[in-house]
Amino acid sequence: MNKPAIQVEPLVSGDMKKISKHLRHRVGEAIAQYNMIEQGDRVMVCMSGGKDSYAMLDILLALQKKAPISFELVAVNLDQKQPGFPEHVLPEYLESLGIEYHIVEKDTYSIVKDKIPEGKTTCGLCSRLRRGILYNFADEIGATKIALGHHRDDIVETLFLNMFFNGQLKAMPPKLVSDDKKHVVIRPLALCKEEELREYAELRQFPIIPCNLCGSQEQLQRQNIKQMLQSWEEEYPGRGDLIMRSLQNVVVSHLADRKLFDFGVS
Repeated sequence: MNKPAIQVEPLVSGDMKKISKHLRHRVGEAIAQYNMIEQGDRVMVCMSGGKDSYAMLDILLALQKKAPISFELVAVNLDQKQPGFPEHVLPEYLESLGIEYHIVEKDTYSIVKDKIPEGKTTCGLCSRLRRGILYNFADEIGATKIALGHHRDDIVETLFLNMFFNGQLKAMPPKLVSDDKKHVVIRPLALCKEEELREYAELRQFPIIPCNLCGSQEQLQRQNIKQMLQSWEEEYPGRGDLIMRSLQNVVVSHLADRKLFDFGVS
């Protein structure tokens, strides 16, 4: 559905102006640092109904108006047919913005419930199904980039999840080229803190769809990691920023991966 360009609602309150300016700066910084969006890109913005995807779309729409390059934004929601999901909320919101949007209906919920025994983690299969559907739909609509709403805290939490439970030093890159080289995933919120996005969503009064996901083991583990990081932040303010900075300042020779560094050299 092609719609006229959105007229971004003016931000009037002092708090709104301050946090909006800060988040736009952080998103702009991430886009520039990691070359996320280029001239002529058609960016598929993945919308879940949560605070982060709402904020991502809102900020990208604002930046689009002032960007020195021309690019398109297309909002896409994957309706996985979870019981109780309010299907009307996102279409009504996106329609009100006057932008191109699509609702992709795929019953992955039933597939996951059928394939995964009760009590086992569903995240792996669910994420693979979701990723495949979104990649295919990006091809259908001619999207050159796929934007996901992961923020700084998601990236840091994933680092520790992989360290503690998978034995890997791996997080979420701000920009990722798929294995087949056909798709480019970007995370414009990579430098944004979750608490700031939460405040922004409250001030903007987005129609948030409450998260009632499976409550699987991976999600429980993530909550534990989140609590650990929050306690660290309370004890040592700024530690989250330092951890994120460490991901941007890797010294490969001071790790222990023989595939990355030749320890046989004298």
